[in-house]
Amino acid sequence: MSRSSSLRYYILTRLLLAPLMLWVITTAVFLLLRSTPGDPIDALLGPRAPQAAKEALRNQLGLGKPLIVQYFDYLWKLLHLDLGTSLVSQGQSVWEIILKFFPATVELAVFSMAIALIVGIGVGVLSASRPNSSFDLGGRLFGILTYSIPLFWLGMLLQLIFSVQLGWFPLGTRFPVTIPAPEGITGLYTIDSLLAGNLTQFFNALYYLALPCLTLGILISGIFERIVRVNLKQTLKSDYVEAARARGIPERRILVSHALKNAMIPVITILGLTFAAMLGGAILTEVTFSWPGLANRLYRAISQRDYPMVQGIVVFFAAIVAVVSILIDILNAYVDPRIRY
Repeated sequence: MSRSSSLRYYILTRLLLAPLMLWVITTAVFLLLRSTPGDPIDALLGPRAPQAAKEALRNQLGLGKPLIVQYFDYLWKLLHLDLGTSLVSQGQSVWEIILKFFPATVELAVFSMAIALIVGIGVGVLSASRPNSSFDLGGRLFGILTYSIPLFWLGMLLQLIFSVQLGWFPLGTRFPVTIPAPEGITGLYTIDSLLAGNLTQFFNALYYLALPCLTLGILISGIFERIVRVNLKQTLKSDYVEAARARGIPERRILVSHALKNAMIPVITILGLTFAAMLGGAILTEVTFSWPGLANRLYRAISQRDYPMVQGIVVFFAAIVAVVSILIDILNAYVDPRIRY
């Protein structure tokens, strides 16, 4: 089988397995939500509400049906791309809430990923290019610390230092309440403000993005730092790099034009997994910084026992991770001709 045919077969297999993965995730979330303590009716009406009112609301929301009936009802709606209606925000569909809050999460994830790539690759290259030096030791310590420090702890620490003590950054939220927020079709404040030509709104959006993005980006950067450092060290010892040195090519050019390109291939491979970790980290970041994104909305839905909202957001995130993983695999296959599927 040729490489192009094997790649097409692999992509087709992944596309066919994606719905199965979403079904497994949906089923797991459905069962876990209903097996954990707590009642969504108590969250809506309060524990002291009359029992008759609770039963009436339970039947109205369909929670009085047998569990298997609720499960197949949800799967039927999911097949029609209907994520249901929020129990807490009654009358508002899950899709409406996702479209409202998701742009804030996208903006946080994109800027955090940019910081993670810049910091992680930069520290990894600096560490690998100077083996057994203080830079190498610092790079290893950086990778260990960023992997072990809890995100919420670092976020609160940075808030305490830079927001409370120094007053350099805002304590939370996404935009100052004293001026109107950017309006546009994307929902991304940085993009919408630039499209409107309003630099004041743009710099305010960046100002409020800075601290949460630095928190999430620096911790995620440790993943890239370790991958780049290890692979670049191995690449710098390879035969073709030694041959380039023997021809008198400057060390900086060898590093940038020869070794770094091959060392970056594994970085592309782990981008999909890192993106999934980014979404998980976004939940803690948004809660810590009161960021009005979809991950924060998921946290609220879990605490309020809002079954349709939790299921809808988790399926939405899972679909994004599946699509990104497939795209990364395709990109990796075209970047690295040695890959066979």
